[in-house]
Amino acid sequence: MRLVLCNCPPSDADRIARAVVEEGLAACVNAWPLTSTYRWEGAVLSEPETTLWIKTAADRVDALRERLLALHPYTLPEVLVLDVDPAASHPAYLAWVHSSTRASETR
Repeated sequence: MRLVLCNCPPSDADRIARAVVEEGLAACVNAWPLTSTYRWEGAVLSEPETTLWIKTAADRVDALRERLLALHPYTLPEVLVLDVDPAASHPAYLAWVHSSTRASETR
């Protein structure tokens, strides 16, 4: 299993989350509102954003990343992929993530 983090404008969060779940690229997406402070084109900016915590199977990461890049309104979207330690995680949850990301294969 992988956890993919992706910040986006709050107005796009639900659209992106629903798309990747409906398309079987993610089992679940949690959305967290926050303020991001960052340097862009020489200026320091602070903007409201939503962090999407996207749970997916390891073999779905490439397709998920490509879809996030296509759906995302930013010029340079954040897509960070974190490994999940299967030995320390709940096996039934990991199995659910894996089976949920196979849903599009049976449609």
